[in-house]
Order: sequence, then C-alpha cells, then structure tokens
Amino acid sequence: MASTPEFVEFVVEQMNNSGHVTARKMFGEYTLYWDGKPFALVCDNKLYIKPTVAGRAFLSEVTEAAPYPGAKPCFLIEEQLEDQEWLTNLARLTVEELPEPNPKTKKQRGG
Repeated sequence: MASTPEFVEFVVEQMNNSGHVTARKMFGEYTLYWDGKPFALVCDNKLYIKPTVAGRAFLSEVTEAAPYPGAKPCFLIEEQLEDQEWLTNLARLTVEELPEPNPKTKKQRGG
C-alpha cells in the first residue's frame, strides 16, 4: 500500500514549524528532506527516521523496522506524530548528525 499524499502532508506540516522540511515522491513512497538533506521516509503511511546516536538518545523507547523489504532498519515513529515540537526536535537532532549528501555530478554526453 502506497502512502497517501494527505498523510505525507500531515507529517511534513507537523515538522515544518521549522520551515525546513519538504517531501519528494520516489517509487510510490516519499523521502523527507531538511534543507535538501534526506533524513526520513514515509512508507505505507508510516514515518521512518534514519537512525542516529542522538536520535536514539532522544527517544524514550526505540522501535526499529525496515521501511520496505531489503532496507536498513530505521526508527519507526507512531505514537508521537501529533507532537509538533517533539517531531521537529527529533528531525533536527537527526539531521545534525547525518553527513552531508554527496554533490550531484552532471553526466557528460558523448559525441
């Protein structure tokens, strides 16, 4: 089951009191970005945050699950979806610890 645009919009709005979060649809599901840095996935109307040491310390209980078959486990966030401040803090802590994404290189055309 693919995520609904309404659920993704709700999750983004919950974290977007910071003004940094956007979503991009990829393969029927969504990747969440903080100022262009990917930090979470929305799959099957569930929020998965990339695991970090700071995120683990912030969470009182950690539930890890793979967002899709073959994916690395992430923090599954279910109970706190209504808490804007909590979600924004978790997102910020996660993004601060994640490495910067690799710069995209332009492919040169032959001929």
